[in-house]
Amino acid sequence: MSIVSELLSFNKQFVEEKQYETYLTDKFPEKKLAILTCMDTRLVELLPKALNLRNGDAKFIKNAGAILTQPFGSAMRSILVAVYELGAREVLVIGHHGCGMTNLDSSSMVEKFSQHGVDPKAVETLESAGIRMDKFLKGFSSPEEGVMDSVRLIRNHPLFPKDVPVHGFVIHPETGELQLIVQDYREE
Repeated sequence: MSIVSELLSFNKQFVEEKQYETYLTDKFPEKKLAILTCMDTRLVELLPKALNLRNGDAKFIKNAGAILTQPFGSAMRSILVAVYELGAREVLVIGHHGCGMTNLDSSSMVEKFSQHGVDPKAVETLESAGIRMDKFLKGFSSPEEGVMDSVRLIRNHPLFPKDVPVHGFVIHPETGELQLIVQDYREE
C-alpha cells in the first residue's frame, strides 16, 4: 500500500469515528502567539509539549531553520497575517540545536539538484537573473545566530508593529530544554 493510500485510509476512519472532535478550535490563537520555528521532524510534537501549548493556542509558521531570508517572503507574510488578522500579540522565533541549516553547503545542494535531474542551465539562468544560490541557500553558523537574524528582520520590518514583542529561543531537539536568546518586553 502506498503512503497516500495509507493516509487516506486512516483519514476516512478518523473522520468516521469523529476523532477530530478532540482538536476543535477556531482560527484565532488562544494564547495570542505566532511562532516561527524549524520544520525539523523532532519538533512536531516536542515543541508544543515543551511549551505547554495545545491545539489552537498558537499560530505555527515552519520553514528550514526558522530563518527569514526575505523581508517580503511567505514566512514574513504569515507572521503579519497572524498579528494583524488573527490576533497574535507576541512572536516567538525558535531555532534548535543540531539544525540542518547550520553551515549549509549551498554548492553541495546545487550538485544534488543536478543529480536529481535539474538541468544545470536552470541554475545558471537563475544566477544570471540575480538569484544567487549562495544567498538563497544560505544557512547560519549557529542556531543562536539564525534566531537573532530572524528576530532582527521581524522587529525592523517596515510593516511590523513596534508594540508587538519578538522573542528568540533555541530548543534542544531531544529534551525540549528551552534557552532564551532574547526577550523583547520594552519599557512603555
